[in-house]
Amino acid sequence: MTPQHVIDFANAELAPVEFETNDPQAVDTPYTARSWRHFVEPSKKATGGIWEAPPHLERCECDYDELCHLLEGQVRLTDSDGVSREFQAGDTFVVAAGFKGTWENLTKVRKVFMILRG
Repeated sequence: MTPQHVIDFANAELAPVEFETNDPQAVDTPYTARSWRHFVEPSKKATGGIWEAPPHLERCECDYDELCHLLEGQVRLTDSDGVSREFQAGDTFVVAAGFKGTWENLTKVRKVFMILRG
């Protein structure tokens, strides 16, 4: 059993949501991601869970804050000024609202995420 108001992300019964991103304006190549949304609280505009996707490059304009903890893989984030940084499994970072640039999965990536919308 899990205490009330505690959410276990290891819940094997939660089915993933699968979605394809194939807009050539947004991505270099179509890809299918899977997301297990363990925590969804519309009144707080918050969503948290596990996300995984294969290698791809996606152009982003973030209007939300996202905390990421990489469980597997490696990503490169590059801002609109061309400044980039790579993160790998074990790293934790926030992509803050206002980020414009690219998110590139250099390998298959699996991450824990928490999104807060303003």
